[in-house]
Amino acid sequence: MAQLLKYCILVCLLGIAHIGAFAQTQIADTIRVEAFITPEGDTIGQSWLPDVAVITKQTRAGRNYWENWTRLRNAVYITYPYAKTAGKIITEVNAQLVNVSDEKLRRQIIKSREKEMKRDFADKVTKLSVYQGKVLMKLINRETGSNCYDIVKEFKGGFNAGLWQTIAFVFGGNLKQPYDANGDDREIEKIVKDVSIMYGYKG
Repeated sequence: MAQLLKYCILVCLLGIAHIGAFAQTQIADTIRVEAFITPEGDTIGQSWLPDVAVITKQTRAGRNYWENWTRLRNAVYITYPYAKTAGKIITEVNAQLVNVSDEKLRRQIIKSREKEMKRDFADKVTKLSVYQGKVLMKLINRETGSNCYDIVKEFKGGFNAGLWQTIAFVFGGNLKQPYDANGDDREIEKIVKDVSIMYGYKG
């Protein structure tokens, strides 16, 4: 009887082992993961990591940088439309003066456009701060390819250009300041491209 019981137990154990082996062959032990397919057709596994907040105390140098950058950005946002308009008008005036040799007629053309600009922009421009005025001069140079001194000299004469240059110096400005998009003015150039998108200009 004891031998028969042992035999039954052995048969049961062999059956369980067979079922376990059969189950292992039927059930896949893989884990499904997200994948990214490259343009070349390669498949690369990918996963998402939880967000991590990194907080630190801002340094004085960092704070000063962002304060100065924000001030510059605001100045560009305010003055860039004026620079675009000024560039457009100067281009139009130059086109009108191309075949005009009579000095009196030239002065009349310039004076009429000058009145137009004063009517549309005098109140707005006079409300600009000295800093915003400096940025505006930079942007006019960018739009026209000429500094403000040369523009004033061309349309109003050398005496007026010298006079306004003196006034600019008193307030810490310079009508002859250049515009270097890849050098000192690269931050302005970056902001201008953003402003161009905002206003719908072709930067």
